Amino acid sequence: MLAHKTATIDLSKAPGSREAWDKPKPVVYLWAVAERLFVTNSWQISSALRVKVLRLFGARIGEGVIFRPRTRVGFPWKLEIGDRSWIGEGVWIHNQDQVRIGHDAVISQETFLTTGSHAHRRDMALITSPISIGDGAWVTSRCVVLGGADVGDNALVSPQSVVKGSVPPNTIAGGNPLAFLGPRFPADGR
Repeated sequence: MLAHKTATIDLSKAPGSREAWDKPKPVVYLWAVAERLFVTNSWQISSALRVKVLRLFGARIGEGVIFRPRTRVGFPWKLEIGDRSWIGEGVWIHNQDQVRIGHDAVISQETFLTTGSHAHRRDMALITSPISIGDGAWVTSRCVVLGGADVGDNALVSPQSVVKGSVPPNTIAGGNPLAFLGPRFPADGR
């Protein structure tokens, strides 16, 4: 049997995530309290109040957006959501980079959007890439959307899928690895 020596990474020396904050520490900590009280809170309080608090911390959110309970947003100043979109219960937007969600889009229950990863073969430094979800797109329940993902206009991602890379407009995609299943809206309108 061959002995295999592997290198280990001293995680105490790994570059931390604070470089992704883009705000002073007191603002980040104040957001953590506000998020817990008004956004992540499971009480069925007003969606308008959640949106108002997110905007207060720099989120660019359009009119008529529904933001359900138990949602999490890492950094509201890195979040943009178009008019009339719906963010379902339990959605976690872990946005160490920009997340843009278009108008009339739906992010369904328990979906996880994360813009961050780590240089796992080097020093575990934070690596971020933005996420874009197009107008009219629907990312259904319990999906994972990774940094660098671009979900096209009117695309649909089926439940429990993992999205990395691009999903073309008007496409139904699903699974892990992601497979393209056909058009969402057929050309003949049926």
